[in-house]
Amino acid sequence: MRAARFSRFGGPEVLEIADLPEPHPGREEVRVAVRAAGVGLSDLKKRQGLMDQDLPQTLGYEAAGVVDEVGADVTGVAIGDRVFGFCGDGAAQAELAVLSFWAPIPPSLDFASAAALPAAVETAMRALDQLGVTAGSTLLISGASGSVGSAAVQFAVNRGARVIGTGSPANQDYLRSLGAEPVTYGNGLTARVRALAPDGVDLALDVAGSGILPELIGLAGGPEQVLTIADFPGAQAHGVRFSGGDSGRALHALTEIGPLVEAGRFTLPAVRTMPLGEIAEAHRLSEAGQVRGKLVVLIHP
Repeated sequence: MRAARFSRFGGPEVLEIADLPEPHPGREEVRVAVRAAGVGLSDLKKRQGLMDQDLPQTLGYEAAGVVDEVGADVTGVAIGDRVFGFCGDGAAQAELAVLSFWAPIPPSLDFASAAALPAAVETAMRALDQLGVTAGSTLLISGASGSVGSAAVQFAVNRGARVIGTGSPANQDYLRSLGAEPVTYGNGLTARVRALAPDGVDLALDVAGSGILPELIGLAGGPEQVLTIADFPGAQAHGVRFSGGDSGRALHALTEIGPLVEAGRFTLPAVRTMPLGEIAEAHRLSEAGQVRGKLVVLIHP
């Protein structure tokens, strides 16, 4: 089968499409004929040698496709079902991939849109769970207009929270459409937030990692009320919680997103698609910041 791979660390030029053996699912896994696979920051870090040091390596943790093989202990899914989810082996950018966690693709979504969801919705849901966002909470999200930030806004709003979200001037209307009260980031943020919430906020989530943790701590009333997914050194320096993939995953997000999408209560991120054969160019565009929303590679027609 065709799969994206690299045999040395470096820039996008090290990526190739290789012919690899077909994978098969374990007892609690399913295999899919991949129709679309997400390209994420973890893929770029792997290629740069910032994660696993073994070579060669495959790419891709998010996939959407059609089930074509089912593990012995799997129930509730059948061959031919449309599913999306996580490839624990990091080998989703291939014609076939094994999924460790999956959920049905909402009927209204195509494969590309579904492949753009797993990492963003799991990360956002995990952050809200760990912060304890509930109905009546006032939550400040720094970096609210990206794929993770916009998912966090919508999940929080659906929980009944009040959300104040930071974004660029161009994204203020977009944030408003998601249900957030938008403010611009940069100098004077504290004053702008206090104009909306004079007593500060209950909780704060840092998605952007832009060195803003001291301001968030001040607005939320202490470091224990703040969580970051993007600033590990800052979290250590300021006593703020850091949430990464090793801190307990919110896999329930995969099953909960479908009903929200179908009810019109979740706006999908923008998706840009490219064929698998252009994986190197996909990495170049992603590193250059030239992709709005989520980049997805298409595999089977």
